[in-house]
Amino acid sequence: MKVLGLTSIRSEYDLMTPLFSLLNNDLQVQLKLLVGGAHNSPSFGLTRNDVYNDGYDILLEIESLIDSDTKSARLKSASVLLMSAIDTVKSYSPDLIIYAGDREEVMIGALLGAYLGIPTLHLYGGDHAADGHVDNPVRHAVSKLSTCHFVSTDEHRQRLLNIGEPEFRVFNVGSIALDKFHSVNVNKNIIQELAQKPVTKKKAIVIYHPIEEDGDPAQVIETLLESLQSEGFHSFIGLPNSDPGNSLIRQAIKEFSVNNSDVTVYGNLKRDDFVSLFKSSDMIIGNSSAGLLEAASIPIPCVNVGVRQKGRSCGANVIFTDISKHSVIQAIKKSSSSAFKDSFAATSNPYGDGQSAKTAYKLIKTLDFRSMLAKKEDPLDV
Repeated sequence: MKVLGLTSIRSEYDLMTPLFSLLNNDLQVQLKLLVGGAHNSPSFGLTRNDVYNDGYDILLEIESLIDSDTKSARLKSASVLLMSAIDTVKSYSPDLIIYAGDREEVMIGALLGAYLGIPTLHLYGGDHAADGHVDNPVRHAVSKLSTCHFVSTDEHRQRLLNIGEPEFRVFNVGSIALDKFHSVNVNKNIIQELAQKPVTKKKAIVIYHPIEEDGDPAQVIETLLESLQSEGFHSFIGLPNSDPGNSLIRQAIKEFSVNNSDVTVYGNLKRDDFVSLFKSSDMIIGNSSAGLLEAASIPIPCVNVGVRQKGRSCGANVIFTDISKHSVIQAIKKSSSSAFKDSFAATSNPYGDGQSAKTAYKLIKTLDFRSMLAKKEDPLDV
């Protein structure tokens, strides 16, 4: 069985690695990866090196990311990825194309499969946020183009059924993002290694990605870091992904952290180091999906700031707040209280139990994807 996995950014690659690893270790599966986007950009850490270091066979590297930090660049990058991939994918002729999430690259995977007659598997479909961001319709459009779906929750499964996908195409496997919390040994020295000193204060992971609806991203970063500082936290802040507006956030982080000993900036951490940092922290704040999907598996509080992620399924550990400084501080105070921590200490993560990659792998080995390829479903029959 020949399987082609698409990956274009560090965050999505880390979500998929537990599944890629199982497929790669199966002698009956020939796994190759198509590596594009931010992976091949020095500005974002040249993370294709992580793919090589993990031992995967790369079918094709595509320098598709137009690093101009604009909306149009994101669409142009997608078009470069599509044009550059068609002939190689056609020639390789995989039995299955796998892609995950809601970025523009998944649309490329779906188009390659649909027009080249190759079965496709979309992971993390059926999710939905109430922020009105383009990622939502892209995710749903990709679901309509895809052959099969591995979703993370029953709610996501129902959403796909509601848009006309038949039951035989949709499987709830849970979120593979949680698997790494069960397989990684925590580096107990990670805090001191990153901060380059002992840290005795409370520790917060800060991950904020640009979103137009929140207004000035530099102001949001300043609000978050000042609020955490006022509440006695040491901040470990990650540099943003390649979405439009990332340069303003990077500059704001640089300016705030220059003379601030309570702020540690990190870029591309190794997977084990990021999990170690996550498990060693007292909270996560910002607007990253990691707060909704993964923080409940530790568990630690998540403060989600702004409109991004609103409306998505989450555990009792998540607090949603607006971007005003007063609201952010109040949310931090609540997240730090014993009463709030006690309220979710015994609850399970709605996205799964950390064994999702095994479930997905077994399905890939047993499902007849070729028989599903023709999408004959009539929307009038829904």
